[in-house]
Parts: sequence; C-alpha cells; structure tokens
Amino acid sequence: SKIERVTSISFTPEFNTKNVKSMINMFSSCFLLTSIDLSYFKTSSVTNMFNMFCDCTSLVSLNLSNFDTSNVQDMSSMFRNCSKLTELDLSNFDTSNVLGMNNLFSGSFSLKSINLANFDTSKVQSMVGMFSDGRSLTSLNLSSFDTSSVESMADMFGFCRALTELDISNFETSSHS
Repeated sequence: SKIERVTSISFTPEFNTKNVKSMINMFSSCFLLTSIDLSYFKTSSVTNMFNMFCDCTSLVSLNLSNFDTSNVQDMSSMFRNCSKLTELDLSNFDTSNVLGMNNLFSGSFSLKSINLANFDTSKVQSMVGMFSDGRSLTSLNLSSFDTSSVESMADMFGFCRALTELDISNFETSSHS
C-alpha cells in the first residue's frame, strides 16, 4: 500500500483527533517513516493504542510529550519492532488505566534508554514480552512498577543480553506465571 512508502508525516490543527477512541495500528507497518509530528494530536479520549507504531522500522525519534494517555487500557505492541529508536521519554504517560503492556517495546533492539519513572502499572494484567529483544538496553529501573495485578511476565526480558542493571526490587510475583 502507499502508506508503507511514506517517509514523513506532519499533522495540522485541522486534523482533529479529539474524539478518537482507538488508534489501533494507526502507523503500523510504515516501514520507511523516519519522522512524524504528533504535536497537534489530542489523545484524551483514546482507550486503545495497540500496535500504534508497530513495525515503524525506520523511525529514529518520537516526541510523545503532548500525549494524554489517561484513558488508555491497551498499549500492547505500541512500539514493537521500532528497531531504529534509541530512546523514548514516556515520563508524561499516565498509565493508571492500562491493563495490557504485552510486547510494548519488543523488537526495538536499538533502544538504549526508556524513561518509565512515572509508569503506574497497578492495573496491568500482562507484561508478556514487554522488553524482549531489547538488545541495546543496559539498565532498567522498574522499582516503581506495581506488579500485584500481573498474571504473566513470560519472556519479559528475553534476549536482553546487554542488560547489566535491572531494578525489580518491588516486584510482587506471587500470582505470576
């Protein structure tokens, strides 16, 4: 399809996303997309961001500082296979209503830094493959993660071979498979 050949996207204020509830697969498989301007995106009504940037294999940076994720329930595979992203600052993300974070960063093997300091994971039920194949991650501070509702963490850190610092000191794992 033609969307697969797009290299850059800029949205104007006229592109109104104020009432959008689902952004599933919105930019998925935009293999040549290197830049995207989301500064006019209104995401306060969005409940699902599943696969939103999945397979954006040429994307080198992503500014999501204006995203309101307070109503999002599913972020699974949101950044899956974003293989050229080297860092993500998600410190402004409100994840208090998120239930699914499966494969959230899976296959994003160039990621060296992910700011997850403000992630509220108290309602998350599954973190399967969340960081899998994070080959460039050397440290992760997940000390703020509340995993008391998580039922599965299978392959959460699979193939994270460069990971030398991992703070999971507050993980509650009594109900996990």
